[in-house]
Amino acid sequence: MTFTVRTVDWEQGKVLVQSLRESVFVVEWRIPQTNEFDSQDETATHVVIFDDTDKAIATGRLTQTGELGRIAVNRSHRTLLVYKTLFATLIDCAKKQSFPKINVVCNLDSVSYHRSLGFKPYGRVFMDAGVPRQRLQCEAKQFPFPDVEQIH
Repeated sequence: MTFTVRTVDWEQGKVLVQSLRESVFVVEWRIPQTNEFDSQDETATHVVIFDDTDKAIATGRLTQTGELGRIAVNRSHRTLLVYKTLFATLIDCAKKQSFPKINVVCNLDSVSYHRSLGFKPYGRVFMDAGVPRQRLQCEAKQFPFPDVEQIH
């Protein structure tokens, strides 16, 4: 399968990004729509992946604090290749913006897995839409591919 990857700002990609994230997080995960979109969307770098028919199939964002998140992939395209392409593009954006550290927020039950990859927890555990979460970070130069099913 052939992909096209585009990096967009919120104004350029809002409609596509919202559609993908609503279908994954609001419909599938049942996260309230009010929790899914925030002020960081307006300043984040968004990546959108398109399939060979030019349909948007995946998105993720890099915030101004170096946090990768809001990874949403259309159910029928959840393959390792799509996730790796998405993360590689987001990491490239982070390096171009000179972020020394990459941050992720994961479900509490995957913290030990992420620690084994070199991530270090920081801050307290917090609740996000009823789910306990932990912030983790690692040096950008040693960024491993995390457990993509545990990141929001």
